[in-house]
Amino acid sequence: MTNNHKLKGKKIAFLATDGFEQIELTRPWEEVQEAGADVELISVKDGKIQGMHHDKFGDMFSVDKTVIDAKVGDYDGLVLPGGVHNPDSLRLNEPSVAFVKEFFKQSKPVAAICHGPWTLIEADVVKGRTLTSWPSLRTDIQNAGGAWVDKEVVVDEGLVTSRNPDDLEAFCAKAIEEFCEGKHEGQAA
Repeated sequence: MTNNHKLKGKKIAFLATDGFEQIELTRPWEEVQEAGADVELISVKDGKIQGMHHDKFGDMFSVDKTVIDAKVGDYDGLVLPGGVHNPDSLRLNEPSVAFVKEFFKQSKPVAAICHGPWTLIEADVVKGRTLTSWPSLRTDIQNAGGAWVDKEVVVDEGLVTSRNPDDLEAFCAKAIEEFCEGKHEGQAA
C-alpha cells in the first residue's frame, strides 16, 4: 500500500462505543496502522464494545482505554466511526464530548464518517465549517451552523468527513493525509 510508514511515530485515537458500524472502524484502523501509526480504541467503558453490520450484530472489540483515562495530548488525531447507536450514545456522554472538543482546541485532525458528526455537533465544533455525513444529519449540521454538502469526502481545516461505508477509500486517504500534516507534527511527542 502507498501509505506505508507515512504516520510512523504518530498515535491515533478511535472513539467508539456499542453500536458502531464495524467497517467504519476496522477499515480506517487497518489503513492507519499500515501507514505506520499506533492506534488505540477509546470508549466510555472498559472491556469490549459491540460492532454492527448495519442492523446485524458484528464482532466484539477490546477497548484499550476509557475516555476518562485518555489524554488528547497523547494523540495526533482522532477517528469517529458512525453507526446510529454509537454516536448517539457518545454525544450524551460528557467526557466523550469534552475529548472530541479538546482535539479541536489543540488543532489536531479529526475524521468522522456517517453518523459520527453527531458527536461533533454536540461538541459545538461544526459552526462555520463545511462537512458531509449520512444524509439524515444534514439539518442537524445546518442547525449547528455548519454547511452540509453531498460529497464522498470533505476536508475543512483538519476535519475530514464522509457519508457512508462506500466512501471509505477516499475517507481513509484524506484522514491519513490530514494526520500527516506538518502543523500536527510531533504534538504527541
